[in-house]
Amino acid sequence: MKTDSFESLSLNPRILAALKEVGYSEPTEIQSAVIPLAIDGQDILGAAQTGTGKTAAFVLPILERMAMSESENELERGMQAQPSEGDAHDQSDSRGKRQKKRRNRFVRALILSPTRELAQQIEENVEAYAKFLPFNVLSVVGGLSIQRQIKQIQKGVDILVATPGRLLDLLYRKQVDLRRVEYFVLDEADRMLDMGFVHDVQDIAKKIPKERQTFFFSATTSGEVGSLARVLLQNPQTVAVHPPDTVNENVESQVLFVERRDKRELILELVRDPEMTRVLIFTATKSDANVLAAILSRQDIATAAIHSDKSQRDRQQALRAFDSGENRVLVATDVMARGIDVEGISHVINYDLPGDPENFVHRIGRTARAGSRGIALSLCDLDEVKALHLIESFIGSTLDVDREHAFHSKFVETMKNRRESPFAKKRSGRGGSRGRGRRGR
Repeated sequence: MKTDSFESLSLNPRILAALKEVGYSEPTEIQSAVIPLAIDGQDILGAAQTGTGKTAAFVLPILERMAMSESENELERGMQAQPSEGDAHDQSDSRGKRQKKRRNRFVRALILSPTRELAQQIEENVEAYAKFLPFNVLSVVGGLSIQRQIKQIQKGVDILVATPGRLLDLLYRKQVDLRRVEYFVLDEADRMLDMGFVHDVQDIAKKIPKERQTFFFSATTSGEVGSLARVLLQNPQTVAVHPPDTVNENVESQVLFVERRDKRELILELVRDPEMTRVLIFTATKSDANVLAAILSRQDIATAAIHSDKSQRDRQQALRAFDSGENRVLVATDVMARGIDVEGISHVINYDLPGDPENFVHRIGRTARAGSRGIALSLCDLDEVKALHLIESFIGSTLDVDREHAFHSKFVETMKNRRESPFAKKRSGRGGSRGRGRRGR
């Protein structure tokens, strides 16, 4: 049964405070169902697609159980003294993360994700939810420096988010110890198997204790996925939830195919349009948000960035300036999306496409509020073609294509069309076959 508030789920006050900061007020159906069962220590088999809020459904009970194992004094000692508002930026490490006093030498929670993008988004969510807890999180994924990841692991990690291939590489190098893992999560297990990771997952599972709590989330639980679930789970509680239809019909959504190197110039071209009266831009990472805000500000475009590393005072100040019109542009990350409640946003721009289609819906839902109309523009480079297919499959339609901008990439569009999503349904008379201008005219 769905509950009306996170308080009714008896979560630690430190977790509730973090949820309040990111704008979460009411749990989704799957969160209401999973969190009490998981806090009770039961294994979870979640038949849930993207778009149901499943990330918080497994992260929050893990944080709760980790916090329950320590007294309030231990939690307080584990945290650094909260910085004063003026010193908020002085207590970060080289990656922009808040430093925590305690460094755990053993991984307590392991979260497996099929893709780098999803793993990094999970990491950011964990950081936000655990802001007032002394637990460190790290994502280890392919395509990034393994030596840097090894150094971070050696500093100590409580919660490790990983793609199977990179984690196995670290295990073979004997650079990560999973012998004390208490919580094991497989997120989007069906996608992992589709990508050929079944043996990798099985090998990883053999490296962690059998006495553990396991969370297994998948859009389907039949066939090979169900067989793997039966091997990994012990007397699981099954929760099945389908994503709500939350796409706002008043949002006109377009995709702009572009080379990665041209994205910043394209953003500048777009934002200079006077019709963009109040613009919300989403980036994949906090560092990109900072860089993009700085670039726009140097072009005399009043801009601020908002993400989980900003102090509460800085976030509130940025939102007030955006709401009042003092700043025309706000750059944000996904974890902040729900907390942005500003009327009159004319345009949402996805500088990076989210790896999780649920976040696409949350992003574009910031415009076209209260019956008004809004425009959502999504920049797509070659590496994001797969993410675009997932988004179109999730929302059940293809996005219109804008080819009129100066940086249109025929190559990226060709690569996208080469393998059209089998789930995407073209809208009658409005398919992605024609560009109608980046401003929807």
